[in-house]
Amino acid sequence: MHFSALLGLPVLVLAAPAAVSCPATPNPLPKAATFPKMSTLPDPFLYLDGTTRVKTQEEWYACRQPEILQMLQEYQYGYYPDHKAETVTATRSGTTVSISVAAGGKTGSFKATINLPAKSTANANGTFPVVISIGGMDNKAYMNVGIAVVTFDYTTVSPDSNGKTGAFWALYNGKDIGVLTAWAWGFHRVLDALILTAPEIDSTKVGVTGCSRLGKAALAAGLFDTRITVTMPMSSGVQGLGPYRYTTLSGQGENLENSKSGAGWWSNSGLGTFVNKAEQLPFDAHTVAAAIAPRALAIDQGQGDAYTNSKGTAVVVYPAVASVYKWLGVPDMIAMGIRSGAHCDNSG
Repeated sequence: MHFSALLGLPVLVLAAPAAVSCPATPNPLPKAATFPKMSTLPDPFLYLDGTTRVKTQEEWYACRQPEILQMLQEYQYGYYPDHKAETVTATRSGTTVSISVAAGGKTGSFKATINLPAKSTANANGTFPVVISIGGMDNKAYMNVGIAVVTFDYTTVSPDSNGKTGAFWALYNGKDIGVLTAWAWGFHRVLDALILTAPEIDSTKVGVTGCSRLGKAALAAGLFDTRITVTMPMSSGVQGLGPYRYTTLSGQGENLENSKSGAGWWSNSGLGTFVNKAEQLPFDAHTVAAAIAPRALAIDQGQGDAYTNSKGTAVVVYPAVASVYKWLGVPDMIAMGIRSGAHCDNSG
């Protein structure tokens, strides 16, 4: 399914589950060394108690999906800040939106840029679906089909380093949170600002995208905000949609150990406790992706990508995620593009 069609999909509204009983999640969550070694992908339907499996779709949404989100924050991303404690304000001058976020007596600020298509391509109500993008791409690929593109400089939210500068760390310096989560937070605050300042934007049809490490960030953005209609990570690799297991199928052999040693700041300290114990992780990339369901997920990988494990994503992760989407009754909400190119396809 083409991305423009995905952005046009209606928001799925789930019926409130009737009397769903959830098994207890271990408290505190187990330490890395206590998990059994597993060379295959962990069962996404198996709760952290190690014995109970999800039985119904209602139970997935009421019980397992929240448990996965807690688990991923504990062991990979760090705990996402409480948005209810934040106040977002925004002003607009032409195509530039200035965003300010206040929390706990502190303020962080950054800017975003709006790129609108021709008015003739707008929806009947005069609005445009939007893709929020970081890292640069060919905006025309979206704008030519009537989709607005909004960009922001991710380094003004957080640098790609241990440095604690930028809007996110102005508020949350000292927290054990990965930079991927900080960049995801940037996507979300841009969406807040668009709702406040850009009536041309249809905030019910929102895509997020980025490539490589920024693809990992786009995945996190889709994971932590249900307002995201379609999540489109490109060439995302480990800590994205590259598996922690099956790491030698293609690419340079990107794995937990070399990604954590090369850019340890992408994740929290919890992921570091699994270094040299990757097969004890109680999740893998398919678990992250499955937690986005029932919202749309469109995955991009290049056959000639020398840096990420495209084959692992295509033949291991994607089928596992697709099986969850199918079980949930939304098989058409996931897609994967496998192109002939190498690392990153910034054409959109």
